[in-house]
Amino acid sequence: MPFDYYLNIAASGLLTGLVYGLAALGLSVIFGVVRVVNFAHGEMMVAGMYGAVLLASLLGLDPILAAPVVAAVLFAFGWVLQRGLVNRFVERPEHMQFILLLGIATIILNAMLMLFGPDSRNVMVPYSFDTVEIGPLLLDAVRLRAGAGAIVVTVALFAFFRFSRTGKAIRACADNPLGARVVGLNIDGLYALTFGIGAGVVGIAGALMTLLVDSRPQLAPEYTLLSFIIVIVGGLGSLPGALLGGMLIGFSEAMAGFLLDPSLKSLFSYGVLIVVLLLRPQGLLGKRS
Repeated sequence: MPFDYYLNIAASGLLTGLVYGLAALGLSVIFGVVRVVNFAHGEMMVAGMYGAVLLASLLGLDPILAAPVVAAVLFAFGWVLQRGLVNRFVERPEHMQFILLLGIATIILNAMLMLFGPDSRNVMVPYSFDTVEIGPLLLDAVRLRAGAGAIVVTVALFAFFRFSRTGKAIRACADNPLGARVVGLNIDGLYALTFGIGAGVVGIAGALMTLLVDSRPQLAPEYTLLSFIIVIVGGLGSLPGALLGGMLIGFSEAMAGFLLDPSLKSLFSYGVLIVVLLLRPQGLLGKRS
């Protein structure tokens, strides 16, 4: 088979992996600062998918244009959730945090089933069947736009944490919560802001994902697990690691589906996870504790 075939499949997987990485960024941001694992992560992502579907059906909005609206709604939801519930469990044992967020995930999942039903829903855009030729590559326009959107949001997120005063304050909370509290930072408020940012980012990832797959509630546990795999592969708390892990998982899934069988793509994701844990337990870009 010509080498161009493999090159196109690899590029397609990397573009999908960018959206995976963006979703995992939301999980990594929350864990890296608040030190709480969001077990409702996949449910929030699918909620973002349904938000984009709803805006497309009611207002005719392209999922890319709907993404900021979805992000704003999920940011508000994440902020309220952190202030109202999660903040009370930050200092409690991990198993109590797990039970709380698992309960929230169950509520969100069943709410989506009640509102939208179990059937798949998709969004048709004018460029659904368009392709873009870049040298030897022949890329789907939807995948290219979704990947580009993921890059834009990722760069904006990195710039926010690196250069803004609020971003630096959040990083200070992540590095030394006690020291940040001593110098007068509002830890609870910054935790709520961080949780809201993480929820908003995963909402954008969900909106972009509607360009690639149909929306259905059953995807939620799958995306939660996939985000955990990506974050562990990239390194817990590392934002560049989450993006790199997403691209690696997207690449491995695409090649596994092309060379073997599409049903084996998850097997290869777990294979990548096992190899990384054996060779570099802290993740590709993670720091040793």
